[in-house]
Order: sequence, then C-alpha cells, then structure tokens
Amino acid sequence: MKRMRMLGIGLRLLVAVALVFGVIRWMTASEPILHATSVSTEQLLSFESKAEALPYAKLMFQFPEAADTDDSLKPIAIAPAEYTAAAEEAVLKTGNEQGETVLSWENEQGWVEWAFEAPQGGWYELHFEYKPLEGGNASVVRGVQIDGKYPFVESERIELERLWKDSKYPYDRNTIGQQIRPAQSELSEWSSKAAAIFSASSEPVLYRLEQGKHTLRIVGERESVAIRAISFKPKEAIPSYENYKRLHPEVEAQPSWYSIIEAEQFERKSSLAIQTDFWSEPYISPDPKGRITYNVLGGQRWRLPGEWVEWKLTVPENGWYEIDLKTFQNYRNGFEAYRTVSIDGKTPFQELLHYGIPTNKEFLIGALADNEKTPMLFYLEKGAHTLRMTADSSMVQPVYLALKETLDQLAAFDRHIRLLTGNYSKSGFDANIDSTRTWDMKKLKPDVEQKMAGFITRLTDIRNYINGLNKKDSDLSEAIKGSVAILEKMHKDVDEIPNKINDFSTIQNNIGTWMATLTQQPLLLDYIVVRTPGTETNLKVASTLSRVPYSIADFGRSFYMDYDTRKHNRKEALTIWVQRGRDYVELLREMVDQDFTPRTGIEVNINLMTNPNMLILGNAAGDVPDIALGVGESTPADYAMRDAVQDLSGFPGFKDVFDRFIPGVGRSLSYDGGIYGLPEVQNFQMLFYRTDILEGLNLKAPDTWEDVFDMLPTLQENGMTMNYPKSDFSTLFFQNGAEAYSTDGLKGTLSSDAGQQAFKRWTELYRKYNLPIDIPAFFQHFRDGDIPIGVADFNTYVQLLVAAPEITGHWKIAPLPGIKQASGEVERWSPQGISAAMIMKKSDRKDDAWKFLEWWTSEEVQSQYAKDIESFYGIEFRWNTANVDAMKALTWPSDDLKALQEQARWAKNMPYVPGYYFLTREMEFAWNRTVLEGIPAQESLEQAQLSLQREMDRRQNNFGITADDDLHIPQITQPYEWEEPQR
Repeated sequence: MKRMRMLGIGLRLLVAVALVFGVIRWMTASEPILHATSVSTEQLLSFESKAEALPYAKLMFQFPEAADTDDSLKPIAIAPAEYTAAAEEAVLKTGNEQGETVLSWENEQGWVEWAFEAPQGGWYELHFEYKPLEGGNASVVRGVQIDGKYPFVESERIELERLWKDSKYPYDRNTIGQQIRPAQSELSEWSSKAAAIFSASSEPVLYRLEQGKHTLRIVGERESVAIRAISFKPKEAIPSYENYKRLHPEVEAQPSWYSIIEAEQFERKSSLAIQTDFWSEPYISPDPKGRITYNVLGGQRWRLPGEWVEWKLTVPENGWYEIDLKTFQNYRNGFEAYRTVSIDGKTPFQELLHYGIPTNKEFLIGALADNEKTPMLFYLEKGAHTLRMTADSSMVQPVYLALKETLDQLAAFDRHIRLLTGNYSKSGFDANIDSTRTWDMKKLKPDVEQKMAGFITRLTDIRNYINGLNKKDSDLSEAIKGSVAILEKMHKDVDEIPNKINDFSTIQNNIGTWMATLTQQPLLLDYIVVRTPGTETNLKVASTLSRVPYSIADFGRSFYMDYDTRKHNRKEALTIWVQRGRDYVELLREMVDQDFTPRTGIEVNINLMTNPNMLILGNAAGDVPDIALGVGESTPADYAMRDAVQDLSGFPGFKDVFDRFIPGVGRSLSYDGGIYGLPEVQNFQMLFYRTDILEGLNLKAPDTWEDVFDMLPTLQENGMTMNYPKSDFSTLFFQNGAEAYSTDGLKGTLSSDAGQQAFKRWTELYRKYNLPIDIPAFFQHFRDGDIPIGVADFNTYVQLLVAAPEITGHWKIAPLPGIKQASGEVERWSPQGISAAMIMKKSDRKDDAWKFLEWWTSEEVQSQYAKDIESFYGIEFRWNTANVDAMKALTWPSDDLKALQEQARWAKNMPYVPGYYFLTREMEFAWNRTVLEGIPAQESLEQAQLSLQREMDRRQNNFGITADDDLHIPQITQPYEWEEPQR
C-alpha cells in the first residue's frame, strides 16, 4: 500500500510538472516563421474592376509615376465662398471669421461645386482648412468628385475628423477609490488636413489633374462643417531613414536620460470611440493596486483605419532620441497591427509609414526599429513635440480587395450552378439535393474544371501573400487553407458539385468571418518612452513568475479593501439600484449630485445591480431599493402580479409624466388597470436598405408588404435576398389587426381569423418567398451587399454608423413595410423594446422616489444624459431615450429622424398577463411545425393556442384570478401624433 501511495504521489507530481511546463511553453512559445512568397501586390490586384468602382490601390498600380514628387507643380487655391453651383438642399452661408471668408455648410445634404484651372498637369493632394459645426459627435464625411466623377471608389468618403480630449486628467475617483472616466471635450478649432484614406494609403490620396479647366464637387454625406480654405498641392517627398539621418547633425554621445509618457495622458484624439481602459498585471503603469485605474489606451477601442491619438513629448536638449512603445497586440492571431507615425505633423521617414507591431500573447516593450531590429533614431530639438500614431490598414487592403473579388466570383458561380441544376434554395429544409442523381457537369458547363482550378489558384495566391506579409500563419490563412481543401475535392470530381453545392456557402461564411476584421487594427498601449540612445530604462513586462506574487497580493487585498459602494450609502437617503454598466451608473450619480439633490434636497444612494436576480432575492429578503432602473420590459408587470411594485398612476402629475412617452410603448408597463413603470430607453425595428444596390436594380424601398413581394424576385434573380427576423411575429400580428390576448387579458386569441391570417403571412415569408431562416450577422451581409435590405433594430443602426465606414452614404433607414388601408394610410404597427424604471412596493420613500422619476424622465435630464454618455464613449453608447421630446433633441440625421418618428407613431408593445412567457415559446414551436415540418398553419396555430391557454389558466388560478375578473388590457387603435411637424 505504501508503495502504491508513493507511486500515486509521483504520478501527481509528474502531471503537475508537465502542466506547469505546458503553460510556460504556451506563454513563451513563438509562432512558426513562414517565408515570404513570390506573389506580388500587382498580381493580387490583377482582377478587372468597373471604371466607376476603381479602388485607389489599383489606380496607383495603373499609374506608378504618381508616387514620384514633381517640384514643378504649384499649389492651386480655391476660395470656398466663391462656389459656382450648389444643390438646393445644401444649406450654405458665408461669413467672416478672424478676417477670413468662411463657407458654412449647415447640413449634410446636397453638394457644392467650384470651377478652377490647373496650370500644369500632375498628381495633387487635396487640402482642407475646416471646422466641424456644432451638432453631432461623429466626424464630418464628404465625397470628392473631379469633373463630375469619383476618381476612385474611396473618394466617395473623405473624413474630416472632430478633435477630442479628456475634460480632466488625472481622473477623479469615487467613494471606494475606483477611477471615473471624465467627459470628453470637443476642441472647437480650425484644422488643416490633406484628404487621406488610411485603409487605402499611408499617405494623402492623390488626384490627377490635367492642364486646363476643371470642376471640384464636394458631396454631403454626414455632419455639418465650415470651410475656409481648399487647395490642391503637390505631393511632399518623405525621405528614407538613411537620407533622414544625412539631413541632420551627426550622432554624438549624450548623457543618459529618458521620459515616460502614459498612454492615457494624451493631448488629442480623432474619435470619441478611442477610450482608455483598465489593466491589472505586474509592471503595468500605473499599478491599479486593487482599484479600477484607467492605465492603458486603445485595444478594440482604437482599431479603425484613420483613427489617431497625439501625445506631447518634451526633450531636454537638441539631439538624437529613441522611442519605445509598451504595447499589447494579440487581437488578430498572426497579423501585425499597423500605425503610421508622425512627429510635429510630418512623417519623418518612409519606414514610419504603416509601421508594423507584431502579435504577441503578452505586453512587449520595443523601440521603433528597422527590419534588423535596430532602434531608429529621431532628431528632436529642445522643447515640446507632438507624436501622432494613426491606425493604418493599407498593407492589408490588397488582401481585402482580392478576397472580396474572389468571394464575389464564387457567389456568382454558386448562383449559376443552382440555375443550371434547378436547386434555388439555400434553406436546409427544402433544398432539393438528390445525392443519388448523377450529373455531367462538363456538358452543362464546359469550363467547370477551369473555373474550379481558377478559384483554387486564386485563393492559394492570396494565402501565400498573407503568409509572406505576416511572416507567420494566421487565422485567416487557415480559413483559406480549409476552403481550398474543399474546392480541391470538388475539382477532383466536378460531377459531384451539385450535391455539394452548399459547400460554396460554407466557404463564403468561413472566409467572410475573418474578412470582417481584416482591416481593423486594434492595439493596446501602456506608455511611450523617449530616451537618449543606449539609455537603460530597466522597465519590465510581466513574466510567468512575476504573476504569482502579484496575484497573491491582489487576492490578499480582497480581504481588507472595500468593493461595495452600498456600505457607503447615506442613511435616510433614497436608494436606487441600476441594472446597467458601471459607466452609466457613474454618470447618473454625477448628475444627481449636481442637479437633483441641490434642486430637491433629496439625497440619493446609487448602486450597481449586476444581476437582475439581486432584485428578486432582495425582495424576498426585504432588502430592496426604493427605485430600480434599467429593468427589463416585462419586469414591472411581473412584479405587479405579485404586488411587489408600486402603481404609479396614483401619484400627482402622473398624466403629464406619462404623456412624455408614446402610449403604445407604455402598454407593456400596465397591469390590471395600473401603470407600474416608466420607459427609459427604447429599441426600434426599422427597414435598412442599401441605396446603391437598390438603385442599381431599379428598385425603391418598399412601403407595403405587397411592395416587398414585388421586389423579391428581382433580388433573388441577382443572388440577393431580404432579412426578416423569424422571431418577430408581433409586427405581422398587429399589422393584420390581431391580438395575442382578449381585452380582459384572460384568454388567448391566437387562432382568431386575424391571427390565422397573420400567422400564414409570417410562415409564408420563409416557405413561399424563401427568405433566409437564420442569419447570424445581418450586419455583415448588409455590409457585403448580398442582403441589401432587411428589418433590424437599433443595434444594427449603431453598428453601421461605427463599424461600416466604407458604405457611409450608401444606406438608409425607412419605416417598416405595412398594410395599406382603404383610407390610403399604411399601418406599420410594431413593438419597440424598452427598459424601465419602477418604484418598489416596500419602499418607505415613495413620494421622494416619484420626484426622482419625474426628474429622471424629463426632457431636460434625458437630453443631457444622452449627450454626456455619447460624449464619454462615442456613438456606440447612444442613449435612445423613450422621452419623445428628448428623442428629437438628439443629433439624428434629418432623414433618419423623420423615418424614426414615422415608425414610432405605430409603436404597440405586447401586454404582459399571467402566463405570458408561454406566448413566445408556443409561437416558435408553431413556426417550426409549419415551416420545417410542413404542418398546416391553422392546425399548428391551434396547438399553440391550446398550450398558451392551458398555462394562462394555471397562472390565473395561482394568482386568484377568476373568470369574472378583468385585467384591462389597454387597446391602442390610433397612431401617436407628434405635436410639431417632423423635421
């Protein structure tokens, strides 16, 4: 027994050692090195492009002489106020500022045109002096046409950034020592910029002007702007590193000196989206010591091409200096993150264009160095300098263009094979693949083998180019490798292609997943070091061994450090729990301290509710807040059924407060004649459509469902389709005049005549009209253009604004398709999801709680909160308030606001009654039975009605509700009317 015990201990030790060795090996392992290949960028871009959609990268290969500088070219100045033509919808005003004439373009619509003459033909940069006007938080976007045409496709979207900085540094801390991000301040100042597109080129883009007369047309796309100067200038030469050193004094011995600039202590940035973050590990600067400390910058919040950050560097003497960066770059396996570096507004030498920072599992401290890893030297004069780093994806643009073209060809080939073989559906339940049928594909398509070989060669070339660029393998490279293997199997036996037709979709999805992030360049920065050559800083990065004592110290702090803000609650103060992120809570706390408490004298404790179950458990234990914010749409009615939440309709001024919201939205907050919550933010379903694609197909955005059915054949003939979320049955029910429940809330009415009609329409979308059943990422398909129209929510709207810059100006939103009535009006009833605020029944301070809700839901407070949260974190954090007056005050594009207001008129939310949770489940089951199993719609819906009613009866019995009771479901029969004309 003793020997067996010793053997067991030995085996455990062996396993432990192996595990530790494996972890260390994983932590320190380097990626396999791959050699560069002979595939050139020119080969990669050898595909044909339409003249009207020529990428800038291809244009430069067509005219290699554009890269040369021409000292004989002279600048061409254009006075903005002296335009020769303008569109009627462009709101233009001229004025004088600081003695200079300024053109103010006060909306984002229309175009402005100037006539000018080029004394000499050549390639020119286009320079602007501009200032964004007050309004939105997004950058200004304008298209640039020369002689009535876009010279290259990227010219449709030239970005003129707004400038931002933190309103204070260092950051404030809350009661338990956690840092609080400050508001972001916009720097309202004039800026000079050459038109640049860092997804296409690390240098300003060039426009070809022949000698003679020309027109310059600037096309409005986004935001308003003032312009005081426009000019075409010749390209400036950027020396090589060797020439740069020759242009400055010899390197001499300098005393040891270095300076650390914290990444979070930046001077300016080009986007609200670029944010600081907190990080905890050994040698991070500054060390958080157990508290949230914003000590790094960027990561996924600094990833889009063209986003830049500036820091101030100060050096003690004239001389040569090295620059180190402490970075973390493990967001895209195998790919470098590229930054173009400039000092005092200019890139010192060519090697700092698209400078690559390698991927690594840990933070690295590395000097800006040449290909031999030798630190590069910078000559700086004594005093302050500005260092700018700009996210740059121009190195991967050839890969993106080649992959997109190849996948487009693959999709066209897929459609062609389906037409030849009669297999039109991509849906799994009705795809007519007959595996026993034999095909003679060479007879149907004689060049099928050449086509397949072409795809294999093309994807192999792209993969080799990627590996040569990165010098190592990557996730995208592996996805391409797997796709090539699928194609090679098809190529071996082309007669099997019809039976493997869905493999084409698999390939497109596999590669498309990685393509979505290909041009993104995330990089996390801890600090920057400026030092004299050879100076030892002794700065370190975390190692496996250093993490052990650091983790122990952090663990130890958890025993004595205070992490619960509730312990600091003031006695007799109003207590609020908020089911949102920490940043939302901190902003609310600041506004309460600055406005609500001074105004009312009511002190407030605000705590983070990380889990909705805290409210359930707290209510059971008698430990509940006075107010809960950010709760789900069904929560107020759920608690009302259990008499755990206060009816708000009895408070003074309730009607005036409730009139702040659209009645159909508040419907979901009612129960048994009472109102148990107030809406805070609302979601919306809208119709999204690609204007460029629909115009190319001579289609218009549909106004009714009949319009949708008329346009679907054209879309599907061109390999496209429409998205409609299969879980949304409510919209079609409400539009067809159906309700899920009777007016007393005691009976389900799914199988009514109107309900049968709505259910039939819902299921026919997928069986008859062949809409796709599951689209994991409508956003990506919409961006790619294969699903150029669809119904989606507010999250998609924000995604498109933030993460799809290449289609800015090529998409719009419209109200949902509806059903035209005899009066000619189109009814567009649809639910709008909300989060709500409610007062708990056990609160001892209900009157004070009501005063808070009056204040919180007011137009003034909601507008300010929406503005502040967006200025903190960017448009991704847009607060889509439910207050109708505050909603109009947000910075929506005018066309979008008009569409939103029209759809908001038809808001009608589903009421909540005992047993409501069975409704969604049973409707999903009914849909599955009809669409996937082929059971008749009427039979399937009747089954759903029986199951729903059974559960409703059971829950009514639990709550003591009798057949004579009435839950008073609010009936919404007329759309909301805005009090003022839509903008």
